[in-house]
Amino acid sequence: MREPTTAFDVHQLLEHASLPAKAVLLLLVALSIYSWAVILRKYALFRRLARRSAAFLEIFRTTPPHQVYRLSDRYRPSPLVEIFRAGYENLREQTAGESRPLEPHAVERALKRAALSEMGKLEEGLSGLASIATSAPFIGLFGTVVGIIIAFQGLSVQTQTSIQAVAPGIAEALVATALGLFVAVPAYMAYNYFVGRLRALSTLMEDFALEFLEVAERSAARDGVYRS
Repeated sequence: MREPTTAFDVHQLLEHASLPAKAVLLLLVALSIYSWAVILRKYALFRRLARRSAAFLEIFRTTPPHQVYRLSDRYRPSPLVEIFRAGYENLREQTAGESRPLEPHAVERALKRAALSEMGKLEEGLSGLASIATSAPFIGLFGTVVGIIIAFQGLSVQTQTSIQAVAPGIAEALVATALGLFVAVPAYMAYNYFVGRLRALSTLMEDFALEFLEVAERSAARDGVYRS
């Protein structure tokens, strides 16, 4: 007759876990909480950025620049807003007072600085996800190795050797590996997803900067200065 299997009891496992195992598990749980907080925050941010950027592009292409500047605060935190404001303010400084030729390179530098600043803001937190994705499996493996060492040390003082003597310790050790993978896999997938979204935003910002320059140069060629 087959003996009934014992159900997996996490509470009992943690209660009888060794101190190193508990430390590893607590560390992995803390890393998981942090990574999910970053994932959810970044996901909500990128969705909001997509909506605001699309709306801002629409008014930029259909509205006079000075009105776009006044309305731009409504479309933050879209990075296009900061790029537009940087370019617009640079052009306004160039055309203040007497008319003079437009310096496209100065405008381009202002646009690039704004774009780099926005990319830096968007990348915040992603390095943490990458670190968790690469380190969590090794932290879990460390817990596994320590757990197995402790299990065999306990076996060495037993008068009889059997699988029942080491099974609880090995199970405790393998849980650390499983938890490490559980923490690492979502962080790795989210990191790759956000990197893809960042590349798309970077392309959008570059295209917008070129479009802004074209508008400014056409205005300068037609009117002699940028008309805001």
